[in-house]
Amino acid sequence: MAGMKEVARHAGVSVSTVSNVINGRHQKMAVETLNRVNEAIRKLKFTPNSAARQLKTGQIKTLGLIVPSVANPFWGQVSHLIETAAQKRGYQVLICNAERDPVVEARYVESLFGSSIRGVILGSSPESFDYLKEYADKGMKIAAIDRDNEGTNGVIACSVSINQLVGSRLATRHLIGLGHKRIAFISGPIGTNSRVGRLAGMNSELEKAGITPDESLVWGGRNVSTFGDFRAAEIGRTAIRELLTLDNPPTAVLTVNDMYAIGACAGARELGYSVPEDISVIGFDDIMMAEVMQPPLTTIRQPVAQMSEIIVSKLIETLESTDEVIEPHVEVSAELIVRASTRQL
Repeated sequence: MAGMKEVARHAGVSVSTVSNVINGRHQKMAVETLNRVNEAIRKLKFTPNSAARQLKTGQIKTLGLIVPSVANPFWGQVSHLIETAAQKRGYQVLICNAERDPVVEARYVESLFGSSIRGVILGSSPESFDYLKEYADKGMKIAAIDRDNEGTNGVIACSVSINQLVGSRLATRHLIGLGHKRIAFISGPIGTNSRVGRLAGMNSELEKAGITPDESLVWGGRNVSTFGDFRAAEIGRTAIRELLTLDNPPTAVLTVNDMYAIGACAGARELGYSVPEDISVIGFDDIMMAEVMQPPLTTIRQPVAQMSEIIVSKLIETLESTDEVIEPHVEVSAELIVRASTRQL
């Protein structure tokens, strides 16, 4: 079996150059040199000894990914895209489901760190990252997706997110433009950075239009003990039933994600309401199911493919470069996708 010396000889470079390519330290390497080394690796079918590399560097080319739950198709898609982006860069990904529980997330980070993994991506969008500070202080590079960098107290090395307020304002403006004034908000417990931002964006847009937000129309997960990522559709169904039986029910609903919206549409139908004839429903995320459900769901699209590429690239850069990362926190644009679940009042 070919070794590093054979690869170096075949590519016409030094052994240290081959080592730099294998370990991802090729940011300043000439493209021609990098291509020669990679071609030699391919021709000689050279497989690096990951155990030996771990002994030398103290870390392995594996990233951790902690998401709320892949039962939510949004996080299933994000997990797939992040894994694909990492593999293109020579990294593997270990995926963990934590239901936004800080204790579980800290336990996962501790386990990953103990396994010589030094980079982890977090998707739970907590309001504070203080529960992970000790691991960041030890050298764990923590990245956040779907969360801005405000209030992270130096725990987060890099992040990518839409502007949650802007996304929610786009949705609310669309509904107001259709003549709706009684607009409800469906969420689980409103205790994450993204959910707080989306509710604030809706209220801000209502006030801008001269509409006083009605607290009775904010369904924040009564009798729901978790954030509902695993049971999102069922929670959306429960929420719409309660909202539509109010003395003065809403004419439109903005949900915190698409799975809540899908559940809300089902719950409305069960009560004899038609979407969008009797009530307009708009989601958030634009998961694949949004386009194929009936009626197709109006929603706010998060560019998850772009976000996944950015966060993987930024995290690996923080792991491999000794230089300060340029623009560690990136904001991408949300987009209103108008389909058939909303209509003119």
